[in-house]
Amino acid sequence: MLHLAAEEPQSPLLPVWPEILIGLIAFGIVFFVFAKKLLPTINTVLEERREAIEGGMEKAESAKIEAESVLEQYKAQLAEARHEAARLRQEATEQGTAIIQEMKAEGQRQREEIIAAGHAQIEADRKAAAAALRQDVGKLATDLAGKLVGESLEDHARQSRTIDRFLDSIEDGASKAEATR
Repeated sequence: MLHLAAEEPQSPLLPVWPEILIGLIAFGIVFFVFAKKLLPTINTVLEERREAIEGGMEKAESAKIEAESVLEQYKAQLAEARHEAARLRQEATEQGTAIIQEMKAEGQRQREEIIAAGHAQIEADRKAAAAALRQDVGKLATDLAGKLVGESLEDHARQSRTIDRFLDSIEDGASKAEATR
C-alpha cells in the first residue's frame, strides 16, 4: 500500500483495481451466503405467508358464502314467520267473529227463554189472581144473592153454579167489549 501511496495521485473517478477485486470477492461471498442461506428462508417465509393469505381469503370467501346462505335462510324463516303471524291473526279474527256471533245467538236464546219464562209466570200469576178473584167475587155474589133472595145459599153445589153463571156472564160481556174495539 505504501507503494501505491508513493505513486502518482490517482484520479478519484478511477477506482483502484485491487480494491475492486477485494470488493467483488466480498460481494460474491455475501451474495453466496444470502443466496444459499438467507434467501431460501425468506422465500419459505414468504411462501408460507402467501399460502396463509390465500387460505385466509378462501376461508373468508367460504365464510361469506356461508353467511349469505344463513342470511337467505333467515330471510326465508322471517318471511314464513310473518306469513304464519298473518295467518294466525286472520284465524283469530275469524274465531273472534264466530265467538261474537255465537254469544249473540246465546244471548238471543237466553233472552227468549227469559221472555218465555216471564210470560209463563205472568200467565200463572194471572190464573192464580183470576182463581182468587173468582173465589172472592163468588163469595161476595153468594152473600149478596142470599141477602136479595132472603134465604141462605150455603149449599156449596148451588153456590158454585151461581158463581159460575155470574162469572161467565161477566166474561162474555168483557169479550164482546173487546171484540167491538
